[in-house]
Amino acid sequence: MLRFAWPGANGFHPEWSKGVVWYQIFPERFHNGDPRNDPKVTDQNGAYPFDDSSAFQIHPWHSDWYQLQPYEQKNGKDIYYNIQRRRYGGDVQGILDKLDYLQKLGVNALYLTPVFWSPSSHKYDALCYHHVDPTFGPDPEGDKKLMATEDPLKADTWVWTKADLLVLKLIDEVHQRKMHIIFDGVFNHLGAKSFAFQDVEKNQQASPYANWFMVTSWRDAAKGTRFEYNGWFGVKTLPELKEDATGIVAGPKEYIFNATRRWMNPMNKGAAHGIDGWRLDVAYDVGHPFWKSWRQHVRSLNPQAFMTAELVFPVEKTKPYLSGDEFDATMNYNFAFAVHDFFVQEAKAATVTQFDAKLKELREAFGPGVALNMQNLVDSHDATRIGSAVANPDGKKMADWGDYFNWSQKSNNKSYNARKPTAAQLQKQKLIAAFQLLYLGSPMIFYGDEAGMWGSNDPDCRKPMLWAGQQYESEKANPDQSTHAPDEVRFNQDLFGWYQKFIALRRQSAAIQRGSFTTVATDDARQVYAFRRTLGQDDVLVVFNRGSQPASFTHASLTARQYRDAFTRKAATTVTVPAMDVVVLRAK
Repeated sequence: MLRFAWPGANGFHPEWSKGVVWYQIFPERFHNGDPRNDPKVTDQNGAYPFDDSSAFQIHPWHSDWYQLQPYEQKNGKDIYYNIQRRRYGGDVQGILDKLDYLQKLGVNALYLTPVFWSPSSHKYDALCYHHVDPTFGPDPEGDKKLMATEDPLKADTWVWTKADLLVLKLIDEVHQRKMHIIFDGVFNHLGAKSFAFQDVEKNQQASPYANWFMVTSWRDAAKGTRFEYNGWFGVKTLPELKEDATGIVAGPKEYIFNATRRWMNPMNKGAAHGIDGWRLDVAYDVGHPFWKSWRQHVRSLNPQAFMTAELVFPVEKTKPYLSGDEFDATMNYNFAFAVHDFFVQEAKAATVTQFDAKLKELREAFGPGVALNMQNLVDSHDATRIGSAVANPDGKKMADWGDYFNWSQKSNNKSYNARKPTAAQLQKQKLIAAFQLLYLGSPMIFYGDEAGMWGSNDPDCRKPMLWAGQQYESEKANPDQSTHAPDEVRFNQDLFGWYQKFIALRRQSAAIQRGSFTTVATDDARQVYAFRRTLGQDDVLVVFNRGSQPASFTHASLTARQYRDAFTRKAATTVTVPAMDVVVLRAK
């Protein structure tokens, strides 16, 4: 296939990522594959809420989310304090153990939120970029001793810990299954307990890392000045790396480039044994010059590497990042905003015409190479789960991101419905999943959505994964420890089958993966939306009925081509779409 030409260095977009099905994994909550490496209370030293001495144990995987466990009750703090202290023991072995499950679902590209050494559960407060968290591997204490022997400034002294080696095994296993994997790069800031910042805090201007951070004043008893520095959004546990007109300054830049090489070409074995790309955290908080330089470095290591940015910007502010010399795509929150406006909302829902117009704007904003690569998500580790979004229609608009983010947190909004979605709400989730998987671009599923997980925004969107065949306690507890009628918690096999069915169809159809998109019908009165995906001889006609009544659909294209139902293979000349459902046809 021809590559789309773009300006700038190495300006084409990778081929493998166009139209793949992404699956986002939050490692600490996915699966505990090796209980022997479970983190200890001291492993969270430096992480909010800064309590590494209260009673602690690995939290029961199958417990009621809002219920304080006996060990938690001992500290006398509320649920949200304690949720931040929880560790469930998810690890790299847990991901390895579940690759068969992911293949059965049908996804073929994995995005892992940070795996690097860090005291928090989310690991966005990195202690370093060149080692996997020891508690994700088989020998945490041995790994820590090994790491203590190296000089972080000298990449040739960096060791390979057992956790590092297990991640390399994961990468190879993923590749053997003809899947891809990307890591999360958090290059705006390090954690306050990182090797570099700890040295600066101790040695001040004499530290070899003195120029790495945005220090505003040094400790000086004679002058009466205190040590002050910039933390990301004012968060002092996340000291920001220093930037100038050329981007991140030389010291941390070299370190980031060395760490990038380490994971993309481990042990100089070649790109085939390294990760396939990166998701870049808070990309908007790192200057463009750094990203341009870093992209050239990444491309030199793997010409087909995929780079996607976390951006929650409108189109015009996003364009500079997607001009061909920085990123290939973004986590497509603008797609999520449009989907929420049309499918999630009820009284406030966008019309079909408005929805179609917004999608057209997004498709055409950055060119075809970008549109096919965009990670079309509907939720994430930073947003309310789609299973809870559908249970909270007509609140804040998701596009009003700041307001929506706070409103959709149960900790901020006691009236937010964090209960299990109803059957009607689950049908809406099914419709959203079908659209996500049939639309142009690269759909991204947040772990557990296919299993029927629900939860309000962070931290409630980060519950431990629901696995089939395991017994979970019903959810009865409210955050204030009062109770409600039990919500049964179990793997939703029907929902899983729905996701699996549409992923399989996507992977069988070149048109759905990479084909063009043409609007066929926008019926605002009946809330019917029809479109075609075509590539060569592959022709797929999709009809969504967002309305509350069955809708018949007729169109000249039905008689012009011989269509069959994509799943039953029955011939279709007329179509009736049940309420809140979809019909997919493929040309004979």
